[in-house]
Amino acid sequence: MLLAHHPDIRVTRQMVGREGTPLLIIDNLLADPERMLRKAATRQYVKQSSMFPGIRAPAPVSYQSFLEATLNPLLRECFDLAPGRFVFPMCHFSLVTQPPATLHFLQRVPHIDSVSSGGLATVHYLFRGAWGGTDFYRHRHTGFEYVDEGRHAAYFDRLAQESDQDAMPGVGYIDGDTPLFERVASVEGVFNRLIVYRRNALHSGRIGDDRVLPADPLQGRLSINAFIDVAT
Repeated sequence: MLLAHHPDIRVTRQMVGREGTPLLIIDNLLADPERMLRKAATRQYVKQSSMFPGIRAPAPVSYQSFLEATLNPLLRECFDLAPGRFVFPMCHFSLVTQPPATLHFLQRVPHIDSVSSGGLATVHYLFRGAWGGTDFYRHRHTGFEYVDEGRHAAYFDRLAQESDQDAMPGVGYIDGDTPLFERVASVEGVFNRLIVYRRNALHSGRIGDDRVLPADPLQGRLSINAFIDVAT
């Protein structure tokens, strides 16, 4: 599958929160996003054992090469990482389908994907309509906006305590400030927009609780989600 950049591709760099979490936003990524949608519609989606509240299917291998070519020139300035060969622990079409009432505690609070400061995550929004976006958070008690190796034990010990307290979140997806977390940045899920951030940043998909989440890639909350490690 041959992929090309949109002629009106736009790159925005941000530093969010008190701790300056780097965030890269690329609008109009693909020249032909509709072709990627058609590809997504042919895939077989399955529920996986991860925390992801939905179903996934492998994205095209060519998309991985496309991301490497797109992001390598931006790594040093945006994430203080040297360019190199990309390794993908994950690269999937993702459809959020899990009903809000069935989420367990760790799915109702922001999360990290790993503790490594060198690991990156990407979300490429391939839905139209008001299906939400991605938010970044600060943990109120610790003040952490990211959780690395040095913070891991303190953060998760505290979170375990909070899961047994009256302040624990109610049923449903998180959407904004709570007694435990403060939202520090919000990105809208715009069609054909890619966002890139460190995997140890506290973040969550912004997903509404007010309607059914369809398991149809052409109608639902479809994205391509990838984890990237850079081998120099």
